[in-house]
Amino acid sequence: MKVYSIFKSIQGEGRTMGAPTTFVRTSGCPLRCTYCDTKQAYDEGTMMDIETIMTAVKKHGAKHVCLTGGEPLMQRDAPKLIKRLLEEGYNVVVETNGAMPLDDMPCDESLTISMDIKCPSSGESDKMLFSNLEMLGPTDQLKFVVSGEADYEYAKEVIREHPAKCDIIVTPVGGVDLKWLAEAVLKDKLDVRVMPQLHKIIWGDEDNR
Repeated sequence: MKVYSIFKSIQGEGRTMGAPTTFVRTSGCPLRCTYCDTKQAYDEGTMMDIETIMTAVKKHGAKHVCLTGGEPLMQRDAPKLIKRLLEEGYNVVVETNGAMPLDDMPCDESLTISMDIKCPSSGESDKMLFSNLEMLGPTDQLKFVVSGEADYEYAKEVIREHPAKCDIIVTPVGGVDLKWLAEAVLKDKLDVRVMPQLHKIIWGDEDNR
């Protein structure tokens, strides 16, 4: 696998927000979202086998592992790594951008698929695989990053047309300007979770490796 970095930090998003987590950030992504904050992982990286990755993960000593990117599901061996992490007893989150098929994901209660649906401001909303939504279950999460009213209306439409069987998270671009989004969700009585990006609150725009 081509890996940009392996590091320990606080999970900034979703159901395990705040938990110490080892992040395996892979290289490469088929999308070029306008607001992407991990452009450094588009191309740079080092080829690593699964045993080397597992050794690095173990050294960090966290029970939570997040496979992120870039886009981790571009890596041919991603399913093998996920299976190995689960076998070793880790709680695993796979962050995927909504443009990659989920067919090869193992079924395990310790695995969370955290899947985006890109909104129009990303410039990549036309590349979403809505068939993936049928594969998400109670342990997974569906995420919308919204930059304003047009994105919010798009997210509402997707939620209405594709009822999800998992938690739905909406967060603002940048992860901290929550008031307008919270007020809109309350007004529209949406069954979603408005959440910040905790790492942005703690570290701002510092390189999160």
